[in-house]
Amino acid sequence: MFQKILVPVDFTEKNEAALDSAAQIAGAAEGSEVTLLHVVETIEHIDFNEMSDFYRGLENRASAKLFTLEERLKEKGVSVRHEVLFGKRAETIVRYAEEKAADLMILSSHKVDRDHPALGFGTLSYAVAIVARCPVLLVK
Repeated sequence: MFQKILVPVDFTEKNEAALDSAAQIAGAAEGSEVTLLHVVETIEHIDFNEMSDFYRGLENRASAKLFTLEERLKEKGVSVRHEVLFGKRAETIVRYAEEKAADLMILSSHKVDRDHPALGFGTLSYAVAIVARCPVLLVK
């Protein structure tokens, strides 16, 4: 059912649940591919070229971490690739999902405080889930 699975990652421990879910779903769907996406947040009002060395360093570190995650998924028999992009995280993730025609996006999410559920409305996972055109699975 899901052939193009997008998993945005920020290299925190909470990504583990999203990666596990992606491996399970991709493993059950023949011909599916997981794309691990990391977005390097750019600094507003500063020209990209002015900070290019800084951004390239972040890109290199992100790529190394993505290769490690990629290898873990490959060991589970998952077809996987990765991508590093620059920009505003939520906007870049949603645009990438649309451009690549993702069938499913799997995002890590925070645990909701039942006494104050509105506090989660400003999170990246909530922002992406609301505007994405593909199905979004939020995992905790």
